[in-house]
Amino acid sequence: MDRGVDRGCPRNIVEVPVPVPCTKEQLKMTFWRYDTNRDGKLSRKELKEAFDYLGAYIPGWRALRALNHADDNGDGYITEEEVDDLINYAVKLGYLKS
Repeated sequence: MDRGVDRGCPRNIVEVPVPVPCTKEQLKMTFWRYDTNRDGKLSRKELKEAFDYLGAYIPGWRALRALNHADDNGDGYITEEEVDDLINYAVKLGYLKS
């Protein structure tokens, strides 16, 4: 009998990456990646696609909530001046990267 050896324990342990929260910079890069027409503004459709990529349960609803939260001038777009409010909103939701 081998002393000190647990026969039920695997000998080759595989490290599994642990998801960590996205940083503000990662979120900002993700959202701007979805500015598909490159007009410097994020529309509801572009926000929906970004939230879908991030794994939002209902991305269309999340995009609408983001606009309500961050669109200060009410024009229906998130501009470069408003993007920090969008990022702060997304950080609170705790999106993860693996």
